[in-house]
Amino acid sequence: MKRSLAILALLALTACQPQDPTGAPAAAPADAPVAARPPVMVSDFSQPMTAVGTEPFWSVKVEGTRFTLSRPGEPDMVAEAPGAAIKPGQALWFARAADGRTLAVTFYVSACSDGMSERAYPMTAEVTLDGSAAMYGCAIKSAEMAPERGSTAGP
Repeated sequence: MKRSLAILALLALTACQPQDPTGAPAAAPADAPVAARPPVMVSDFSQPMTAVGTEPFWSVKVEGTRFTLSRPGEPDMVAEAPGAAIKPGQALWFARAADGRTLAVTFYVSACSDGMSERAYPMTAEVTLDGSAAMYGCAIKSAEMAPERGSTAGP
């Protein structure tokens, strides 16, 4: 009895799958709707990048393997990262300074506003110093960073 039920279930499943004459699954009809695929996010993280955050103010410049964290009232921290872990729409670096401090920097391809200006950024940023609470902000390719208002110099 169990065997008969198993054969019946198998026949029912194969009846639902159209097949070509060779027994392989048949191709969808020409007028069948095409399933929408999510867009693949292709990002170029190889160029110099700048991330900025507010409350508290901070910035990180990424130039090749060199990372510079700047914060008001603090000396700049310079760290090196051997490379990034890159996924579609995301890059993550683990950098280490000469004194052993660590910096984790993640960029996500996602529209961002710094909340204080009218600038629009193509990425969000997350920066963690020595494993402490993360600082959140926005990121952009450094070449695309608009100069500050009233400034005659570049970024």
